[in-house]
Formats: sequence, C-alpha cells, structure tokens
Amino acid sequence: RTQELLFRLNQIFEAGELPRVPVFVDSPLAINITDVLRRHPECYDAEMARALSEDRDGDPIGFPGLRFLRTADESKTLNFMDGPAVIIAASGMCEGGRILHHLKNHLGQSSTTVLFVGFQAQETLGRKILDGVDPVLVFGEPYGVRAEITKITGYSAHADHDELIA
Repeated sequence: RTQELLFRLNQIFEAGELPRVPVFVDSPLAINITDVLRRHPECYDAEMARALSEDRDGDPIGFPGLRFLRTADESKTLNFMDGPAVIIAASGMCEGGRILHHLKNHLGQSSTTVLFVGFQAQETLGRKILDGVDPVLVFGEPYGVRAEITKITGYSAHADHDELIA
C-alpha cells in the first residue's frame, strides 16, 4: 500500500493537482519494501512500467520532498514540525509502531487528517477511530479526536485468488 500511495502521490504532484508538501514515510518495513521494489523493475506491471518510462525523473514512486525516516530519532522530529505534511506510517490497524506516536501527537488537532488505507478489524484502534469513538486510548491514555477522519477503500496489499495461483 505504501508504494501504491507513493505512486499516486507522484502522479498527483506531477499533474499539479496538489501543492507540493513534504511527504514522510515513517515505517522501516515499508521503506525496506520500497527499496526491494526499486531493485526489481522486472516485476512491474504494465502501468508501473509505463510510468517508469514517462516519469520526469525516472522514479514513479519518488519525488522532490519525499523523505524516508529510518530511525526513531528521525521519526520524533515530526512531532515538532510546522506546516502541512503527509506522514505515511504503515501499521495496518494502528496496533503498534510509530503510528501510535503520530496519533498521540496529532489526533487532537483539527488541522490534521487521518487517512486510513486498508481494512480496520473490529476492536482495533484504527477501527475505533473510524467508528467515531472519542476519546480513544493510545498507550493506555485517553486522547480526544479532533482530527478529520477519512478512508480510502480499494488499496489492498494482499494477493487475490488469481495472484495467489500465479
């Protein structure tokens, strides 16, 4: 999902449909998978191969303003950032990882949008936030939800039947 989001953000930025803002990928696993994807263009589907040949900088999942945060210290700098930004903190259902720190620091801000990309199972923090529970517990402490909460459906990182057979 992270790589698909980067691909779509790149398209939107290059088309001028969204002002350029800093984009941070704050998930070591997602960063590693992005590295693997970049090393294996032979695995690209037709859309990605076409984008690779047409992309301005030859990197359909990279663009100016994109930063990969590998360390916890780098992640912590986002707590003190001013201005708009996109933070991609991949953690499935908000049950662990760096996303918890971002939720703790930003759920209470009306200027924040939390965009869920992917399924949120019952009883998970992600599902509670989507269902409008307020406050929610993050690290065992209650946090009010003032952020705009929204979701995108149709982004699945899991193979379907035909992909599993292939």
